Amino acid sequence: MVGTALTEQLISKGYEVVHLGRQQDTNPGITKYTWSPMKGEIDESAFDGVDYIVNLAGANLSEKRWTRERKNEIKKSRTKSTELIFDRLQQRNEKPKALVSASAIGYYGYDSGSIEKKEGSRFGDDFLATVVKEWEAEVDKFTDLNIRTVKLRMGLVLSKKGGALEKIAKPVKLGFGAALGRGDQYISWIHIEDLCGIIIKALEDQTLNGVYNAVSPNPVTNKEFTRQLALILKRPFFLPNVPGFLLKIMLGEMASLVLGGNKVSSEKIENSGFEFQYPDLTVALIDLIRQRRIRD
Repeated sequence: MVGTALTEQLISKGYEVVHLGRQQDTNPGITKYTWSPMKGEIDESAFDGVDYIVNLAGANLSEKRWTRERKNEIKKSRTKSTELIFDRLQQRNEKPKALVSASAIGYYGYDSGSIEKKEGSRFGDDFLATVVKEWEAEVDKFTDLNIRTVKLRMGLVLSKKGGALEKIAKPVKLGFGAALGRGDQYISWIHIEDLCGIIIKALEDQTLNGVYNAVSPNPVTNKEFTRQLALILKRPFFLPNVPGFLLKIMLGEMASLVLGGNKVSSEKIENSGFEFQYPDLTVALIDLIRQRRIRD
């Protein structure tokens, strides 16, 4: 989802874009290369003439229940893919100017309450925090190759083309809008256009190095997010909160993704000069839902 939107923005700015993925995609006019991070296989031609790399590789967190095997896949899909890129670039004389890598606000833990988290905050002690810490450690190795490296800890990405918003909106559209668990857990979100804008700034702005939170300036609670969504969709929002224990029965450990939350600061990326197009949730939701209805 992010890669598709980013490709459109890059092309509109005059960039030539190539894709590297596990399967050939169907995006017309895009040169495509394949790889298999788990097997350590990659088409070496993918790096020829490349000035920048944007690494978005990683198994979908909410696609399957978190069995032991799935958790291992979630971690290795991030660490092994990054390790493979590093190994191949290490062997090449020609190096890209910069690498921008996805990361996640899961670094701060499943639930850090109302304490605002900045890039220097301590990492959490749960599964996702451990995954992100190991993932970022692999990304940090690129600095040894004199490649400018930027890590973007992404929040909940809102898009009109699938992703989290579509899943969250489905029960609300059916009239079952309700907060999840306590309802006071924070959602640090970002409009997909702003996320793509941050990625492009990270590519072009040579002063950007290290880690940045990629979230909007205005996180909201789970209850407020659902209330605003119901209001825009003109659906009721009066049901009692969905009990946490029920979500744990349905989702297992993965329920932590919605029962917990983080209030994450965007101050560092704003101080770099980036200006958000959609800093407020209401404006972002109106934009995305209006576009979705026109498309439908």
